Amino acid sequence: MLRDSLNLIETLRHGLIVSCQAPPDSPLHEPMVIAAMAQAAVLNGAVGLRIDTPDHVRAVRAKVRSPIIGLWKRSLPGYDVYITPQFEHAEAIASAGADIIAIDATTRERPSGETVATLISRIHDELGKPVMADVDTLEAATTAAAAGADIVGTTLYGYTAQTQNLSPPGFDLLAQMVEHLDVPVICEGGIASPQMAKDALKIGAYAVVVGTAITGIDLQVKAYRAVFADNAPTNLP
Repeated sequence: MLRDSLNLIETLRHGLIVSCQAPPDSPLHEPMVIAAMAQAAVLNGAVGLRIDTPDHVRAVRAKVRSPIIGLWKRSLPGYDVYITPQFEHAEAIASAGADIIAIDATTRERPSGETVATLISRIHDELGKPVMADVDTLEAATTAAAAGADIVGTTLYGYTAQTQNLSPPGFDLLAQMVEHLDVPVICEGGIASPQMAKDALKIGAYAVVVGTAITGIDLQVKAYRAVFADNAPTNLP
């Protein structure tokens, strides 16, 4: 790994990375709003950001200098991989200003015959960017690390057919990855409180990504609304 990449990743050590994202149909899904969330996160101590789509990465890059883990969620017909699934998506994210490129590194079938290994290699060689491999299992994690991933995250634990009966955070997976991998392991997914983030660090997470619990207004309000609905009086006159 290039020295610049090592230095960049070192800035994330034992820190909070805030994922600033919003559903496409949300009023929050505006570049300026995402950029404001990112600024607030950095001003309050976040060491890095995780940002989706080129437009949002570009808007955040214009406002902050902190490391951006960029990705582009794209649904491709006939395939389940969706986090920066192809090199063209990685290229767009890099051009927008991302420092690290996050990719789906599960063992699921990929489009155009492009493997995780070739995608990582192209991002390194052609874009000069380190790669965060989002995985769901230890098998995917070890394969991604062997293919050259600079960081591996528990991001997709609970979100694939192979792990659909499991709920994040994947602390068991995190512990296995910390034990078996020689690259930094990031805990992402299901971290809902500062105590849970602390627990992840105790297990050995290099850094922790928190999204919904901090920036997911849409999902948070829906969760509260559901509780209110479940407890609404049913015996009113």
